Amino acid sequence: MRTPMIDYLHLLLGSVAEDAGEVASYIPELELADPDRLGIAVATLDGEMYAAGDADVEFTIQSISKPFTYALAIADQGLDAVLERIDVEPSGDAFNEISLDRGTGRPRNPMINAGAIAAHALVRGDDAEARAERILDLYSRLAGRRLSIAEDVFESELSTADRNMALAYMLRTVGKLRGDPADVVRGYTRQCSVSVTVRDLARMSAVLAAGGRTPEGDQVFDPAVNRQVLSVMATCGMYNSAGDWLTSVGIPAKSGVAGGLVGVLPGQVGIAVFSPRLDPHGNSTRGVRLFERMNHDLGLHLMAPAESARSVSRRLERDGAAVHEIAGDLHFTEAERVLRGFALEPVGDAPVVVDLDRVHRANDIARRMLLEGIRRLHEDGHDVRIVDPWGVLGSAETGSGELVRGEQAHGGYVPASFPDVASAARA
Repeated sequence: MRTPMIDYLHLLLGSVAEDAGEVASYIPELELADPDRLGIAVATLDGEMYAAGDADVEFTIQSISKPFTYALAIADQGLDAVLERIDVEPSGDAFNEISLDRGTGRPRNPMINAGAIAAHALVRGDDAEARAERILDLYSRLAGRRLSIAEDVFESELSTADRNMALAYMLRTVGKLRGDPADVVRGYTRQCSVSVTVRDLARMSAVLAAGGRTPEGDQVFDPAVNRQVLSVMATCGMYNSAGDWLTSVGIPAKSGVAGGLVGVLPGQVGIAVFSPRLDPHGNSTRGVRLFERMNHDLGLHLMAPAESARSVSRRLERDGAAVHEIAGDLHFTEAERVLRGFALEPVGDAPVVVDLDRVHRANDIARRMLLEGIRRLHEDGHDVRIVDPWGVLGSAETGSGELVRGEQAHGGYVPASFPDVASAARA
């Protein structure tokens, strides 16, 4: 069976075909970006990657770098020392505003440029090159491959960094910047010029979603540091549209002026999108719409009530049939794992049993995902039989699958495709 996850991502990209906004024009190299690029990637905590569109096109990380460098600054200096220099309050201002607390002189938060420059200066290193190299090593560790600096973008951005330079000198004037302002801005600009793809960013975000741990088990960030970063991303990551974002999409996120946008759903997935045209807040226009659509389709809002449970899915061979035994409460992440198991079944007429005897609850998206997986197993030629004594799948019929513990066999009905993007578009 072919998992429907990739199909869904392609449908998502097709649903935001129309675009508005403009590419970032104040940095010459970014103004040359192809405005029609569009890519998406979703990374699970155990290392599975789903991607569609321009998922392998490289662009610069820009302000998406801020949460990761903030984490490194906390790891180097300790949270208390960082809080002495950088606040964590939403600014309500644009990303490059001169925004300092009147009482303390601190930048409002580490997601705006003033706070990000101060955070960069707190990373240990003898000079700009040393700090930038440590930061590049961290990003590479998170991405699972060696990343590099886009030197053309770096030089272009540095040539227009007057405002950031002014912010750095202002920070030094009020005692909130370590080091020489010109040196710090040079290093910060290199930090923003790291080349990434949406696959890289989705994996980096998934590390945050996993409490700072990579799929290979490498604990990159202390869980307390990771929690601090996600909290600030949730309230400050989308600049002066942070409130709208938190209410409408509801997951910690960070955007970049090259068109990247990442989201972190703790305990579930990391998501990244790329589309260069920006709205007036400096956020990718199609990127924002993609996240809004995913929130609607997949129920990813952080504030949505959910009962936490561990799901177990295992495959057994019994009497010539492949038996998928599933246990626990099912949400999007658990259902994705079940689909992954279904996808291992080769095309053919071998019988497949889906045993839901130990599943007592599945939310709507998990139910739809399972129904779609069962439908596709049937299309591949399998004799699918369902064990569903608790009615987890509801009254929906599932292709020609036979209900093993029930009063009648199903037949003929094909459930709505997963997810029903057409109805989502009408919503």
